[in-house]
Order: sequence, then structure tokens, then C-alpha cells
Amino acid sequence: MWGSGLRSRLFQAIGVVVLICVALTIGLGVVLTHRAVNRAALRDVGHQSDLLAKELKAGVFTVQTLQARIGATLNRQHEHVVYAVQDLPPWAQARLAQGKPAEGTMDFGGDPSYFAARKANPGWVILIRSKSTVGSLFSPYVWGLFIAAAAGGLLAALAAFLLARRISRPVDRIAAAARTLTGGTHPEPVPVEGAAEIATLAVAFNELASQLRQAQEAERNFLLSVSHELKTPLTAIRGYAEAVEDGAVDPREAAATVASEARRLERLVKDLLDLARMNRTDFGVTNSVIDLTEVVEDAVRRYEQQAESFGVDLQAVADGPAPAVADADRVLQVVSNLVENALRLTPEGGGVRVVAAPGELRVEDTGPGIAADDAEHAFERFYLHERYGRERRVGTGLGLAIVKELTLAMGGTVDVESRPGTLTVFTVRLRVPKVAARETLPA
Repeated sequence: MWGSGLRSRLFQAIGVVVLICVALTIGLGVVLTHRAVNRAALRDVGHQSDLLAKELKAGVFTVQTLQARIGATLNRQHEHVVYAVQDLPPWAQARLAQGKPAEGTMDFGGDPSYFAARKANPGWVILIRSKSTVGSLFSPYVWGLFIAAAAGGLLAALAAFLLARRISRPVDRIAAAARTLTGGTHPEPVPVEGAAEIATLAVAFNELASQLRQAQEAERNFLLSVSHELKTPLTAIRGYAEAVEDGAVDPREAAATVASEARRLERLVKDLLDLARMNRTDFGVTNSVIDLTEVVEDAVRRYEQQAESFGVDLQAVADGPAPAVADADRVLQVVSNLVENALRLTPEGGGVRVVAAPGELRVEDTGPGIAADDAEHAFERFYLHERYGRERRVGTGLGLAIVKELTLAMGGTVDVESRPGTLTVFTVRLRVPKVAARETLPA
């Protein structure tokens, strides 16, 4: 609809500015032109008075014969000669009395006129010209101004149209791409062109579209993985429930399996809630100076019974205090996830060690380990579960992702080194207080 778009509004705004400027130009031009014409007419009258005064002084003709000699010429120019000095304004009479020439404007017989008075010796030459004659001189200038203004206005309108189109075209492209994006289709990147502000807008839109595509893809993969994880224990629970109903299995065995799968579901829901909290803006990490040795000992106490039931030796190793700058609860959560993974994968008779040193935690296990090609992806959501889920007792696939998110939130780093079948080490590095002395990990 005309008048509602950016292009039309720009055109209208520029057009209004042009019209105002043209109107001001015409008005000012008319005033200046009128003033210039008046001055030229007055100079012309004065020049003719000088010529007449010179002729009188030379004796070519007298004041009495002046009107008869050049009356026709004066009539064509709408001029005439007067002899009564008293008809002039007082200031002009005063100048003539001093022997000086006088010229200006006055009302003569009710008609606005120009006058010029010169001493003729003897007498005076007073030439009068009606101002009505100026209209014929003034009209061409006025028409010229209007023609020039009309031509300039047309050129300005064309320039305004082209400028409005040039400015609005990139914005129209971005708007069309945004409508495509809201319709669920990912548009091609919009060209980065135009003024700096519009180019910045195009760059920002392209980045937004790219991030939105990545977020949607990540959400899709996440939902697919979670649905798969939820489907497996639910299928097992339903199968055993139907088997118990049919009397095909022992109820105690079925109850144990259902309880195990329920714990698995509970663990998955907990991991999902942890990730949801980390993705929220109000997820808080309160760092302070803590002792990693205390955190390690607390984690080992939590999992002593589970380690004993698995037949795995769980140890806490530390040579005195191990200060670090971190959130004690979050560090405990990190260590708990790593220990739980290690206990789940370490075979019976193996061992798990949790080592603390200033600014550093290390969880070692003698489980099957991780291949070198998979180590760099170990902290990606569901990667290890999809890679080893069929051959090992892996968890939900979210535990290590939580470890990485929490460690980064505390300003630390985490990595993994593994010699498959021999030793796998997860190392968490945190900031060390400035007052703490640097120490090496115990052997």
C-alpha cells in the first residue's frame, strides 16, 4: 500500500524537504530580484537625469523647451519632467538646497514612482518614472525563477525516488528473508550492501539465521537422542510388566529389573534437568577458595558402597590441602559424575583413584578406555553412548557434557587421556589462589 512502505515514506519525506527548499528559494529569489530591479530602475532614472542636466548645461535646450523636445520619448518610457521642487520629499529638497543630487521613491499624483533630481543651472531637472513600468521588467525574472524551480524540483524528485529505492532495497531483502525464516524455511544469506548501518543489519541477520539453524539442528538431535534413551528403559519396564502379568517370569526378578530401569530413568531426568538449568540465564556458580581434598573425600564416601558392590577398589589420593577457586557443590557434582562413570565401566577387580592437587582433580580408572579418535568427542552429548552403548554399561550420555559445562562455568578446563584396556584419566583443572603454592600431583 502506497504510503506505508519505507520506500514511499522516504520518497515523501525527501519530496517534502525539496518542496520546502524550492518554495524558500523562489520566495527569496523573488524578493532579491524585485529589489535588484528596483535598484536598476532607480539607477536608470538617475542616469537619464544626469544626461538631461548635461544637455541643459550645454545649452542644447532649455527647461521650458525640454518637455516639447523629448516629450514623446519620455511618454514611451512612462516618464515625465516636473518643475516644482516642492513636490519632492523634504529630505530630497534638503539635498537639492545643498547643491547635491537626490533620487528615490515617492507618491506622485497617487502613483508610486521613482524620481531623480539634478541641478540644471539654471533650475532643476526632476525626472519621474512610474513604478508600474517595473512589472514588465520584473515578470521575465519571476517566470525564469519558476521554470528553474520546476526543473530542479523534477530532478530532485527523480533523485529522491532513486535514493529511496537504493536505501529501501536492502531492507526489503532482509524483511523478505525474515518472513521466510518465520515460515520455517531457512533463507539464503542476504547480500551485505548499502550504507554502513544497513550492512551491519544484514550481517546481524545472517548471523542470527545461522545461529537459529544451528540451534534448531542441535535441538532436533537432542530430542532424537533423549527419545531414544527414554524408549529403551520404558520398553524394558513394559516387557517385564507384561511378562509378570502372563506369569512368564519370577516377580522378584521382574521387580529388580523394573527398579533398575526406573533408576536409569531417574538418572536421565536428573541429567536433563541439570542441562536445562545450565542453559538458563539464572544458572549460578559461586566461586570461592575451596579445598579439593575435602571434595574428593566426600565423593569417595558417597560411592564406597557402590564400589564395593561392583567389586572395584575406590581410593582418594591427596598429599594435604589442595586449594582451588571454584564452587564446592559444583565440583562435587563434577567429581561424582566422573566417579560414577568410572565405577560403571571398570570391571570387577579393577580400581578407581580420585587424585587431588592444588587447582587440579584427576579421576583414573582401569576400565576399557576410549579410543584416540573418540577422546576429542568425549564431552559431546550422547556421543560416547552412541559409540559404545551396545558393548558397555554406559549411562545416559549426558554426564560428561554436564562435567564440561560446569567446569567451564567455574573458569576451568577438562580433558581426557586414555590407553584402552589399561588406564583412562579425566583431568579437571581449576584456578589456583594466588597465595597457594604450586604443587605437583602425587605419583
